[in-house]
Amino acid sequence: MLLNDGYVYREKLGSRPGSSALAHLTDKYRHSSEEEWRARFARGEVRLDDVIADGSESLRPGQLLCWHRPPWEEADTPRSFELVYEDAELVVVVKPSGLPTLPSGGFLKNTLLSFVQARWPEAVPMHRLGRATSGLVLFTRTRDAAARLASDWREGRVHKRYRALAQGIATQETYDIRAPIGLVPHPLLGEVHGATARGKPSHSTARVLERRTEHTLFEVDIHTGRSEQIRIHLAFIGHPLVGDPLFAVGGLPLAEHPGLPGDGGYLLHAESLTFQHPRSGEQVQLQAPLPLELHAQGSSR
Repeated sequence: MLLNDGYVYREKLGSRPGSSALAHLTDKYRHSSEEEWRARFARGEVRLDDVIADGSESLRPGQLLCWHRPPWEEADTPRSFELVYEDAELVVVVKPSGLPTLPSGGFLKNTLLSFVQARWPEAVPMHRLGRATSGLVLFTRTRDAAARLASDWREGRVHKRYRALAQGIATQETYDIRAPIGLVPHPLLGEVHGATARGKPSHSTARVLERRTEHTLFEVDIHTGRSEQIRIHLAFIGHPLVGDPLFAVGGLPLAEHPGLPGDGGYLLHAESLTFQHPRSGEQVQLQAPLPLELHAQGSSR
Protein backbone atom coordinates (compact mmCIF):
# COMPACT_ATOMS: atom_id res chain seq x y z
CA MET A 1 0.00 0.00 0.00
CA LEU A 2 1.17 3.54 -0.76
CA LEU A 3 0.09 6.63 1.21
CA ASN A 4 -0.15 9.56 -1.18
CA ASP A 5 -0.29 13.32 -0.50
CA GLY A 6 -4.01 13.81 -1.08
CA TYR A 7 -5.62 15.59 -4.00
CA VAL A 8 -7.96 18.48 -4.79
CA TYR A 9 -10.84 17.65 -7.16
CA ARG A 10 -11.93 20.89 -8.84
CA GLU A 11 -15.12 21.52 -10.79
CA LYS A 12 -16.24 24.71 -12.53
CA LEU A 13 -20.02 24.55 -12.32
CA GLY A 14 -21.98 24.55 -15.55
CA SER A 15 -25.41 25.89 -16.41
CA ARG A 16 -27.30 23.35 -14.25
CA PRO A 17 -25.24 22.74 -11.14
CA GLY A 18 -28.00 21.27 -8.93
CA SER A 19 -30.04 22.42 -5.96
CA SER A 20 -27.31 22.32 -3.30
CA ALA A 21 -23.64 21.47 -2.92
CA LEU A 22 -24.50 18.25 -1.07
CA ALA A 23 -27.11 17.16 -3.62
CA HIS A 24 -24.80 17.97 -6.52
CA LEU A 25 -21.85 15.92 -5.24
CA THR A 26 -24.04 13.03 -4.09
CA ASP A 27 -25.69 12.82 -7.50
CA LYS A 28 -22.51 13.25 -9.53
CA TYR A 29 -20.26 10.88 -7.58
CA ARG A 30 -22.47 7.90 -6.86
CA HIS A 31 -19.60 5.77 -5.60
CA SER A 32 -20.09 7.61 -2.29
CA SER A 33 -23.31 7.79 -0.26
CA GLU A 34 -25.01 10.97 0.93
CA GLU A 35 -23.83 10.14 4.46
CA GLU A 36 -20.22 9.96 3.27
CA TRP A 37 -20.54 13.34 1.58
CA ARG A 38 -22.13 14.84 4.70
CA ALA A 39 -19.13 13.65 6.70
CA ARG A 40 -16.74 15.28 4.22
CA PHE A 41 -18.58 18.57 4.50
CA ALA A 42 -18.50 18.28 8.31
CA ARG A 43 -14.72 17.77 8.22
CA GLY A 44 -14.29 20.94 6.16
CA GLU A 45 -13.02 19.11 3.06
CA VAL A 46 -15.34 20.84 0.57
CA ARG A 47 -14.92 24.47 -0.50
CA LEU A 48 -17.14 26.65 -2.69
CA ASP A 49 -15.31 29.62 -4.24
CA ASP A 50 -12.53 28.99 -1.68
CA VAL A 51 -14.90 29.17 1.31
CA ILE A 52 -15.56 26.08 3.44
CA ALA A 53 -19.00 24.75 2.52
CA ASP A 54 -21.52 22.95 4.73
CA GLY A 55 -23.49 21.37 1.88
CA SER A 56 -26.62 23.53 2.07
CA GLU A 57 -25.35 26.18 -0.34
CA SER A 58 -27.42 26.85 -3.47
CA LEU A 59 -25.09 26.50 -6.44
CA ARG A 60 -24.77 29.00 -9.29
CA PRO A 61 -23.20 28.62 -12.73
CA GLY A 62 -19.54 29.57 -12.81
CA GLN A 63 -18.76 28.80 -9.18
CA LEU A 64 -15.71 26.68 -8.29
CA LEU A 65 -16.49 23.60 -6.18
CA CYS A 66 -13.49 21.76 -4.71
CA TRP A 67 -13.14 18.61 -2.64
CA HIS A 68 -9.84 18.57 -0.75
CA ARG A 69 -9.40 14.82 -0.39
CA PRO A 70 -7.01 13.95 2.45
CA PRO A 71 -4.10 11.53 1.84
CA TRP A 72 -5.24 7.95 1.36
CA GLU A 73 -3.65 4.54 0.94
CA GLU A 74 -3.69 3.39 -2.66
CA ALA A 75 -4.15 -0.26 -3.59
CA ASP A 76 -1.02 -2.10 -4.64
CA THR A 77 -0.15 -2.18 -8.35
CA PRO A 78 2.80 -3.30 -10.43
CA ARG A 79 5.51 -0.64 -10.06
CA SER A 80 7.69 -1.40 -13.06
CA PHE A 81 7.56 -0.98 -16.81
CA GLU A 82 9.66 -2.09 -19.77
CA LEU A 83 11.47 0.55 -21.81
CA VAL A 84 11.31 -0.15 -25.56
CA TYR A 85 12.34 3.21 -27.07
CA GLU A 86 14.06 6.37 -25.86
CA ASP A 87 15.57 9.45 -27.49
CA ALA A 88 15.61 13.21 -26.86
CA GLU A 89 11.98 13.62 -28.01
CA LEU A 90 10.23 10.38 -27.08
CA VAL A 91 9.91 7.58 -24.57
CA VAL A 92 7.87 4.43 -25.28
CA VAL A 93 7.25 1.87 -22.55
CA VAL A 94 5.28 -1.33 -22.04
CA LYS A 95 2.68 -0.90 -19.30
CA PRO A 96 1.85 -4.02 -17.27
CA SER A 97 -1.74 -5.06 -16.67
CA GLY A 98 -3.03 -3.74 -13.34
CA LEU A 99 -1.20 -0.40 -13.44
CA PRO A 100 -3.32 2.70 -14.24
CA THR A 101 -1.86 4.96 -16.92
CA LEU A 102 -3.10 8.19 -15.32
CA PRO A 103 -4.49 9.20 -11.91
CA SER A 104 -8.10 8.01 -11.57
CA GLY A 105 -10.36 5.69 -9.61
CA GLY A 106 -8.49 5.99 -6.30
CA PHE A 107 -5.00 5.96 -7.83
CA LEU A 108 -2.77 9.04 -7.71
CA LYS A 109 0.84 7.92 -7.21
CA ASN A 110 0.58 4.26 -8.25
CA THR A 111 0.32 5.15 -11.93
CA LEU A 112 2.47 4.70 -15.01
CA LEU A 113 2.65 8.49 -15.36
CA SER A 114 4.11 8.86 -11.87
CA PHE A 115 6.71 6.12 -12.41
CA VAL A 116 7.75 7.38 -15.86
CA GLN A 117 8.02 10.99 -14.67
CA ALA A 118 10.26 9.87 -11.81
CA ARG A 119 12.83 9.08 -14.51
CA TRP A 120 11.80 11.61 -17.19
CA PRO A 121 10.06 14.53 -15.36
CA GLU A 122 9.18 16.24 -18.66
CA ALA A 123 7.39 13.20 -20.14
CA VAL A 124 3.77 13.70 -21.27
CA PRO A 125 1.56 10.74 -22.32
CA MET A 126 0.02 10.98 -25.78
CA HIS A 127 -2.68 8.38 -25.04
CA ARG A 128 -3.77 6.03 -22.29
CA LEU A 129 -4.53 2.37 -21.76
CA GLY A 130 -7.13 1.02 -19.34
CA ARG A 131 -5.80 -0.24 -16.04
CA ALA A 132 -6.16 -3.93 -17.00
CA THR A 133 -4.86 -3.39 -20.54
CA SER A 134 -1.15 -4.01 -21.10
CA GLY A 135 1.16 -2.84 -23.86
CA LEU A 136 2.76 0.16 -25.52
CA VAL A 137 2.33 3.72 -24.25
CA LEU A 138 3.97 6.69 -26.00
CA PHE A 139 5.30 9.71 -24.08
CA THR A 140 6.75 12.90 -25.57
CA ARG A 141 9.56 14.87 -23.95
CA THR A 142 9.27 18.20 -25.80
CA ARG A 143 6.40 20.52 -26.72
CA ASP A 144 7.29 20.34 -30.41
CA ALA A 145 7.16 16.54 -30.39
CA ALA A 146 3.82 16.61 -28.58
CA ALA A 147 2.33 19.08 -31.05
CA ARG A 148 3.51 17.13 -34.11
CA LEU A 149 2.33 13.77 -32.82
CA ALA A 150 -0.99 15.20 -31.66
CA SER A 151 -1.55 16.46 -35.21
CA ASP A 152 -0.60 13.06 -36.65
CA TRP A 153 -3.00 11.37 -34.25
CA ARG A 154 -5.88 13.62 -35.34
CA GLU A 155 -5.09 12.97 -39.00
CA GLY A 156 -4.96 9.19 -38.56
CA ARG A 157 -1.24 8.82 -39.19
CA VAL A 158 -0.59 6.96 -35.93
CA HIS A 159 -1.51 3.27 -36.05
CA LYS A 160 -2.22 1.11 -33.00
CA ARG A 161 -2.85 -2.61 -33.06
CA TYR A 162 -4.18 -4.70 -30.19
CA ARG A 163 -4.65 -8.36 -29.42
CA ALA A 164 -7.71 -9.54 -27.49
CA LEU A 165 -9.22 -12.80 -26.29
CA ALA A 166 -13.00 -12.73 -26.70
CA GLN A 167 -15.95 -14.91 -25.75
CA GLY A 168 -17.58 -17.16 -28.34
CA ILE A 169 -16.54 -18.41 -31.77
CA ALA A 170 -16.42 -15.77 -34.51
CA THR A 171 -18.35 -16.61 -37.67
CA GLN A 172 -16.52 -14.09 -39.87
CA GLU A 173 -12.84 -13.57 -40.60
CA THR A 174 -12.97 -9.76 -40.42
CA TYR A 175 -15.34 -7.31 -38.75
CA ASP A 176 -15.60 -3.63 -39.69
CA ILE A 177 -17.14 -2.14 -36.54
CA ARG A 178 -18.58 1.37 -36.57
CA ALA A 179 -20.88 1.46 -33.54
CA PRO A 180 -20.95 5.01 -32.09
CA ILE A 181 -19.66 5.30 -28.52
CA GLY A 182 -21.08 7.63 -25.89
CA LEU A 183 -22.32 7.79 -22.32
CA VAL A 184 -24.88 5.20 -21.20
CA PRO A 185 -26.46 4.53 -17.76
CA HIS A 186 -24.53 2.69 -15.04
CA PRO A 187 -26.09 1.93 -11.62
CA LEU A 188 -23.06 2.98 -9.52
CA LEU A 189 -21.32 5.65 -11.57
CA GLY A 190 -24.37 7.20 -13.20
CA GLU A 191 -22.81 6.96 -16.66
CA VAL A 192 -20.06 5.04 -18.43
CA HIS A 193 -19.09 4.77 -22.08
CA GLY A 194 -20.93 2.21 -24.19
CA ALA A 195 -22.43 1.59 -27.61
CA THR A 196 -25.21 4.10 -28.32
CA ALA A 197 -26.66 5.73 -31.41
CA ARG A 198 -26.21 9.08 -29.66
CA GLY A 199 -22.46 8.57 -29.33
CA LYS A 200 -19.46 9.77 -31.32
CA PRO A 201 -18.43 8.06 -34.57
CA SER A 202 -16.08 5.17 -33.77
CA HIS A 203 -14.27 2.70 -36.02
CA SER A 204 -12.40 -0.54 -35.36
CA THR A 205 -11.30 -3.43 -37.56
CA ALA A 206 -11.15 -6.87 -35.92
CA ARG A 207 -9.53 -9.88 -37.61
CA VAL A 208 -9.63 -13.47 -36.39
CA LEU A 209 -6.21 -14.89 -35.52
CA GLU A 210 -7.38 -18.12 -33.94
CA ARG A 211 -10.54 -19.93 -32.89
CA ARG A 212 -10.31 -21.91 -29.68
CA THR A 213 -12.84 -24.24 -28.03
CA GLU A 214 -15.03 -21.46 -26.66
CA HIS A 215 -13.09 -18.30 -27.45
CA THR A 216 -11.71 -16.25 -30.37
CA LEU A 217 -8.32 -14.56 -30.49
CA PHE A 218 -8.64 -11.24 -32.34
CA GLU A 219 -6.23 -8.73 -33.79
CA VAL A 220 -7.81 -5.27 -33.61
CA ASP A 221 -6.85 -1.99 -35.30
CA ILE A 222 -8.51 1.13 -33.93
CA HIS A 223 -9.06 4.06 -36.27
CA THR A 224 -10.58 6.31 -33.59
CA GLY A 225 -9.62 6.61 -29.94
CA ARG A 226 -12.80 6.41 -27.87
CA SER A 227 -12.84 5.32 -24.23
CA GLU A 228 -13.02 1.53 -23.87
CA GLN A 229 -13.37 1.28 -27.66
CA ILE A 230 -12.17 -2.29 -28.17
CA ARG A 231 -14.07 -3.69 -25.19
CA ILE A 232 -17.26 -1.99 -26.40
CA HIS A 233 -16.86 -2.82 -30.09
CA LEU A 234 -16.10 -6.50 -29.60
CA ALA A 235 -19.02 -6.78 -27.19
CA PHE A 236 -21.19 -4.96 -29.75
CA ILE A 237 -20.58 -7.69 -32.36
CA GLY A 238 -21.38 -10.41 -29.81
CA HIS A 239 -17.88 -11.16 -28.51
CA PRO A 240 -17.19 -9.46 -25.14
CA LEU A 241 -13.67 -9.97 -23.83
CA VAL A 242 -13.19 -13.12 -21.79
CA GLY A 243 -13.52 -12.12 -18.14
CA ASP A 244 -14.78 -8.58 -18.83
CA PRO A 245 -16.76 -7.58 -15.71
CA LEU A 246 -18.43 -4.57 -17.33
CA PHE A 247 -19.62 -5.08 -20.91
CA ALA A 248 -22.20 -7.55 -22.21
CA VAL A 249 -23.18 -8.58 -25.72
CA GLY A 250 -24.34 -5.41 -27.47
CA GLY A 251 -21.69 -3.14 -25.96
CA LEU A 252 -23.66 -2.00 -22.90
CA PRO A 253 -23.02 -2.64 -19.17
CA LEU A 254 -24.13 -6.01 -17.83
CA ALA A 255 -27.77 -6.02 -16.75
CA GLU A 256 -26.95 -7.44 -13.31
CA HIS A 257 -24.05 -6.35 -11.09
CA PRO A 258 -21.90 -4.63 -13.74
CA GLY A 259 -18.34 -3.91 -12.74
CA LEU A 260 -16.45 -0.64 -13.03
CA PRO A 261 -14.35 0.48 -16.03
CA GLY A 262 -11.10 -0.05 -14.10
CA ASP A 263 -11.91 -3.60 -13.02
CA GLY A 264 -9.69 -6.26 -14.54
CA GLY A 265 -10.03 -9.90 -15.43
CA TYR A 266 -9.80 -9.63 -19.22
CA LEU A 267 -6.91 -9.96 -21.70
CA LEU A 268 -6.26 -6.94 -23.94
CA HIS A 269 -2.79 -5.96 -25.12
CA ALA A 270 -1.52 -3.00 -27.19
CA GLU A 271 0.97 -4.99 -29.24
CA SER A 272 2.21 -2.54 -31.89
CA LEU A 273 2.54 1.18 -32.49
CA THR A 274 3.56 2.82 -35.78
CA PHE A 275 4.18 6.56 -36.26
CA GLN A 276 6.43 9.11 -37.94
CA HIS A 277 9.22 10.41 -35.74
CA PRO A 278 8.41 14.09 -34.99
CA ARG A 279 11.96 15.27 -35.71
CA SER A 280 13.39 13.00 -38.41
CA GLY A 281 10.14 12.06 -40.15
CA GLU A 282 11.27 8.43 -40.28
CA GLN A 283 8.71 5.72 -39.63
CA VAL A 284 8.99 4.11 -36.21
CA GLN A 285 7.38 0.71 -35.67
CA LEU A 286 7.47 -0.80 -32.19
CA GLN A 287 6.30 -4.13 -30.79
CA ALA A 288 5.47 -5.21 -27.24
CA PRO A 289 6.03 -8.83 -26.17
CA LEU A 290 2.73 -10.72 -25.99
CA PRO A 291 1.31 -12.23 -22.80
CA LEU A 292 1.48 -16.01 -23.02
CA GLU A 293 -2.32 -16.37 -23.18
CA LEU A 294 -2.47 -14.18 -26.30
CA HIS A 295 -0.03 -16.21 -28.39
CA ALA A 296 -1.74 -17.99 -31.29
CA GLN A 297 -1.67 -21.71 -30.60
CA GLY A 298 -2.71 -23.01 -34.01
CA SER A 299 -4.70 -22.31 -37.15
CA SER A 300 -7.61 -19.85 -37.17
CA ARG A 301 -9.55 -22.18 -39.53
